[in-house]
Amino acid sequence: MPKLVALDIPGGELFVSSLQKIWDQGNAAFPVDQRLPLEERRKLIERMGASKVISPDSEQERKGYPVEDGDALVVATSGTGGSPKGVVLTHDAVAASAKMTTDSLLVDPSSDRWLCCIPVSHIGGLSVVTRALLTGTEVEVHSEFSASACEKSARSGSTLVSLVVTAMRRIDVSLFRKVLVGGSSIPVDLPPNAIATYGMTETASGVVYDGFPLEGVEIKISDGQILIKSPSLFRCYRNEVSPFTDEGWFPTGDSGEFEKDGKLKVFGRLGHVIVSGGEMIWPATVERALTGLSWVREAAVVGNPDKEWGEVVTAYVVPTDTQSSMSLAQTREALSEILPRFALPRVLNVVNALPKTTSGKVAKKNLFSGAEFDYPISGD
Repeated sequence: MPKLVALDIPGGELFVSSLQKIWDQGNAAFPVDQRLPLEERRKLIERMGASKVISPDSEQERKGYPVEDGDALVVATSGTGGSPKGVVLTHDAVAASAKMTTDSLLVDPSSDRWLCCIPVSHIGGLSVVTRALLTGTEVEVHSEFSASACEKSARSGSTLVSLVVTAMRRIDVSLFRKVLVGGSSIPVDLPPNAIATYGMTETASGVVYDGFPLEGVEIKISDGQILIKSPSLFRCYRNEVSPFTDEGWFPTGDSGEFEKDGKLKVFGRLGHVIVSGGEMIWPATVERALTGLSWVREAAVVGNPDKEWGEVVTAYVVPTDTQSSMSLAQTREALSEILPRFALPRVLNVVNALPKTTSGKVAKKNLFSGAEFDYPISGD
C-alpha cells in the first residue's frame, strides 16, 4: 500500500526534488509547516498518520497508516476556525488544478517562470510548485517571504507569483506578468496585473478568478452557501467522514451570491456572520470598506456579544501610520458613505498587528477568544 511521507523540509530545491521522488515511488507527500514549534510539528505528523518523515539531514520510518492508490498530497488546512484538517488530494485533482491555472494565465513553459515565496505547507505555495512540476515550467522556491528577494527574483526572470494580500502590499507587483492574490478581504483596487482568486485547500488552489469560475468548475448557491464541483476537488479528509452531498457538491462553508453579470461575490464564512439588531452583517464587507480608507493598512471585523443588540460590529485596525490618531467617530463618518448605518463599527481597536495563522490569514478565533496577540495602541 502507498504510504504518506511527511516532508519536514523548508521550501527550496531539496523540497522540490524530495516531492518528486515521493511521487516517483508511488507515495503521497505531507508538507510540514516549518514555522511551527518542533513539538507541534511532531503532533501534526502523528495526527496525519505519516509512515515516514524526511528532514534535511535524515529519514525516519514510523508507524502510520496508508493512503490510497492515486493520492498525491495531504495538506493541512489553515485552521482559522479550529484544528487543521488533512485534505487528501489525488494526482488527478492536482493535475486538473495545474491545467486550469496554466490555461487561464496562458502560461508558456518556455518563457514563464513561477516564483513560490509563500509557505509550501499551505496550498497557495504548494500549488505553485506542483503546477510547475506538472507543466514543465521553471520554478524558484524561497524558504520564506522577503520583499527584496521577491523583487530580485522578478528582475532575474520570474514572471508569475502567488501572494497573500499582506505580501502583495510590500512589493512592486508591476515587476511580474501576473500575480495571483488569495486569502480573505482582497481589496477591490487590485493592480491591473493582479487576479483575485477564490479557492481553498479542498479545491487544490484557486478555482474562481476575478469572480468567475475557471474552465470545468461549477458553482451554485444553496441557502446562501457556496457549493463547488471541480475536477480539482479533494478526495476526502484524512480519517474523517465525507463532506460531499449526494450529488457530489462540496459545501464550502462560505456565504455568497451571484451578481447580475454572473460574478460570484463572497461574503465570508457562514459562522462569522454578525447579527446585530436583527440585521445580518458580513465581516468581509466591512473589512473591504475599512481597508479602502487611506489611514487603514489592515482590518479584521468580528461580532462581540451585546445585551441590547445581540452582537456589535467590532473592528481591529492596523493603521498605515502608527503616529496618527484615529477615532471611532471619524471612522464611522467615513464609512457611512459606503456602508448602511447598521453595519458601521461600534467598537474600534487600533492595534500594531493582527493575529495570523501560518498561512497568513487572520486568526479570528484569537480575536473572539481575546487571546493576546498584540497590545492595542488605542481603543474606543
